[in-house]
Amino acid sequence: MSNHSEAEGLLGDLLQELNTSNNNVIFRIVHTSPKRRHLDFQAGLFDVIFFENPNWGWERLPVQATYPVLMDEDVYVALNKPGRGQSFFDNIAERHIVAISGYHYGFAGLSTDNAELEERFNIEFSHSHSRNLDLIKADRPSLAEVAVVSRSYLRKHLADNPGDRDRFLVSDTADQTYQLHIMARENGPISPGALEQMLSPLIRDGRYQKLVDNHGLQLPPGIPDPETP
Repeated sequence: MSNHSEAEGLLGDLLQELNTSNNNVIFRIVHTSPKRRHLDFQAGLFDVIFFENPNWGWERLPVQATYPVLMDEDVYVALNKPGRGQSFFDNIAERHIVAISGYHYGFAGLSTDNAELEERFNIEFSHSHSRNLDLIKADRPSLAEVAVVSRSYLRKHLADNPGDRDRFLVSDTADQTYQLHIMARENGPISPGALEQMLSPLIRDGRYQKLVDNHGLQLPPGIPDPETP
């Protein structure tokens, strides 16, 4: 694999494992963004994307997916103030929301059209969970009352910043729960089946489970049983 050090988090660790285990496939990292990833795929800039959901704008594109390889969810985060409880999240449409441009959210019906969402909601877009949580901590309710953050990112943030645990009120109910796949171009250089074969040894010997645990993530139910030959 080439330049796997440019990928961070679980993806970087997984690519390093796949590179070590396979000599016939070279992964080259291509940087894209949530907002541009479909256009970049159509332009032929990449053939494989990790940790995606087929329902997130891929329905009409020539892609095929592996079995689900990861699971996560989005939650609502607000500033923890006296007298504020779970009812604060009862009607998100009444709140000033901060979210990431190009992400698919349950409260928005999975739409990623910023102009449409700005008409429907009081919403501010950014490109980072970190900035959105900073906006919540800044206590500027006219700009940001609720951030929509992935459970895995929030867990890591609180582990790195334990002082924020008491500062945040986190929704008990998720905005959405989703399963993530590896997706590959139809008739491209590598098929979903080949990707599953590459991942299979890591699942069987527990290496993939360890990587997932290290990043505070979860395996989905139904991922191939490591005991299955």
